Amino acid sequence: MAESVDFSGLVRTLVEPLIEDVEQLSIEESVDDQGNALVEIRVADDDAGKVIGRQGRVIKAIRTVVRAAGSRAGQHVDVELVD
Repeated sequence: MAESVDFSGLVRTLVEPLIEDVEQLSIEESVDDQGNALVEIRVADDDAGKVIGRQGRVIKAIRTVVRAAGSRAGQHVDVELVD
């Protein structure tokens, strides 16, 4: 059986050091009928660029780490930065 992973906690751990307005950080995790997880990140407008990074490198790295954790647990995970 697949192990349970706290994807929202993992994302919080990765995103919090990057942003200045931690109070505006909101992370929501949902799972669809097929068992795929979606983690939505909401940050203050001023912090969005820091989470995205130059040419999207930071958000891509966050997605890679979270997908690797999901793969290890046997689950597909998507990470989205919501405006």
